[in-house]
Amino acid sequence: MQPLVRTLIDWIEIPSVTGSEGDYGDALARHLGEVGFDVERQPVARGRFNVLARTGWPEVVLCTHLDTVPPWFGPSEDAEFVHGRGACDAKGPAVTMIAAACQLLQGGEERVGLLFTVGEEVDGAGARLAGRELAEPWAPEFIIVGEPTGNRFARAHKGVFKGTLRARGVAGHSAQVLGPSAVHELCGCIADLLDEDWGEHPILGSGSLNFGRIEGGVAPNVVAARAEATLLLRAVEPPEVVEDRIRSALSPQVELETTGLDNYGPVEFRVPEGREEIVVAFGTDAPYLGSWGTPLLYGPGRIEDAHSERERVSKASLELAVEDYRRTVAELLALGSRRA
Repeated sequence: MQPLVRTLIDWIEIPSVTGSEGDYGDALARHLGEVGFDVERQPVARGRFNVLARTGWPEVVLCTHLDTVPPWFGPSEDAEFVHGRGACDAKGPAVTMIAAACQLLQGGEERVGLLFTVGEEVDGAGARLAGRELAEPWAPEFIIVGEPTGNRFARAHKGVFKGTLRARGVAGHSAQVLGPSAVHELCGCIADLLDEDWGEHPILGSGSLNFGRIEGGVAPNVVAARAEATLLLRAVEPPEVVEDRIRSALSPQVELETTGLDNYGPVEFRVPEGREEIVVAFGTDAPYLGSWGTPLLYGPGRIEDAHSERERVSKASLELAVEDYRRTVAELLALGSRRA
C-alpha cells in the first residue's frame, strides 16, 4: 500500500465530526512535526484548535479543514478508491497538501505553510479566528483552499445566506374560525420565497434557496401558535440584498432571524494560467481568510461524493493533487519573486 493511501486511511479512522476535531488535529500535528515542520496549535475553543505548520516565512499557504459532517464511518479501500468519512472532504486534500509541502521542503523551499481549521462544516469558527489573528511571522500572498473540486481550479463559488423564519399564531380549536395559524403563515411565506428570483451572476449563474427543516404546531386539531423553518440560500448577490428580499416577502406574523456572521456574498478565486477551471455552489472557509492572501480553490475528489454514505476519493485523484499542489505553489512563489 502506498504511503499516501496508508496515511489517509489512518486519518479517516480518527473521527473528527465538527466539535470533536482534537484527536485528528493532534495526529496531523504529530505527523507534521515528524516530517520537519514547526507546528503551532491555535486555540479556538475548549479541546478545539487550528493547526499551523511552517519552516520559514510562508508566502503561499495550503489550507483545508479538520472537521467532517456526521455520521462518522470508517475507511475501506479497493483497487481504485479510498472510502470513508472525510475521504474527499477534507482528509484527502489534507494528506495531498502535506505530501506536496514535503516535496517542496525536501527541495529546499521554506516559503510554504499549512493551515488546518476547525468548524468549516458548521460556522467557520477556525477560519474566522485565523482571519482575525494572522499569526506572526505569517504574511502570505496566496492561500490555496482544499475542497473536492475534481482536480480542477474553481473560478468562483456562491455565497451563503443562513436564517430562520419564526412564525407566530394564536392557538385554538381547529373547528373554530380562529388564528392566525403560525403553520399557515409560515407555509405561505415559504411558497412566496420559493417563487422569488434570487439573482444572476455572470460566472455563477442563478442563486438558489433551500428550506432544510420545518417544524411547528402540536396536533392536527389545534391551530398552531408557533412554527419555524431554517433556510440556506446559495447566494449570487451581497447578503444585504438577499436579506432585504427575504424580509419583503414575509407576512406580519413571520420574522427572519439571522446572526449575519455566517452570511457572505460570492467569492472569486485566482486560476493558474492554462489550468482547467469550474465554478461551484458549495461554500468554503475562503470568505473568512482575506488576510491570508489571494485565494485559490482546488482539491482531489468529487463534491458529489462528499457528505454522503458513499464518500470516497480515487487514488489517481490523490496522486494528481500532490503534483498539482506542488506545481501551483512553485508557480505562485515564482510569481511573487518576479513582483519583488
